[in-house]
Amino acid sequence: MNLLTKMALGLLGQLHGQPPSGAPLAEQILPAPHTTGGLPLMQALQQRQSQRDFKTDALAPQELSDLLWAAAGINRTEHGGRTAPSALNAQEVDLYVALPHGLYRYEPQRHVLLLIKAEDVRRVTGYQDFVDSAPLDLIYVADHSRMKLVPAAQRESYASVAAGAMAQNVYLWCASAGLATVVRAWFERHALTQAMGLTPDQQILLTQTVGWVKG
Repeated sequence: MNLLTKMALGLLGQLHGQPPSGAPLAEQILPAPHTTGGLPLMQALQQRQSQRDFKTDALAPQELSDLLWAAAGINRTEHGGRTAPSALNAQEVDLYVALPHGLYRYEPQRHVLLLIKAEDVRRVTGYQDFVDSAPLDLIYVADHSRMKLVPAAQRESYASVAAGAMAQNVYLWCASAGLATVVRAWFERHALTQAMGLTPDQQILLTQTVGWVKG
């Protein structure tokens, strides 16, 4: 779907997801993440970039597992520490994954994907046309109900910093794994909030597309 069509549907309140392709699983168990190897950090930083041309090929289960762990996984099991920081350890940012066969939420504690909606909402995650067919779109959602110790006026700022750290983890993992990614803030917020079935306490901060480089 092209940009003008999406904008028009958004203005009319008619930008919706599509039926899923394939049968969505209520719970998608991920293989254990590979937490060793990859490029040296300085080399990954050298290769980090935004790219906007994606193949439609799905990521393999191991690649999806490693990606999600890099973004928001637990790296210190003794106290549940994660790969990205969170002020006061509120862990207010949830990571959602829009796949062709459904919308899922990543659960770091069990390292699984939980089905939220049996619908393909990728095209609602941004105005750019590539989001419709890229293999997956990540959606960073802040749950302000977990931020009781943070003054209300500062909650969006705190959550945005956490989401930014998670998104940079994805960039570095993609650079190391040879995948393409781009973080995005240009989307129809009301349409995506509705498509995801979010509550008033939940706020979409960023979206990010991931896939294999096209060409």
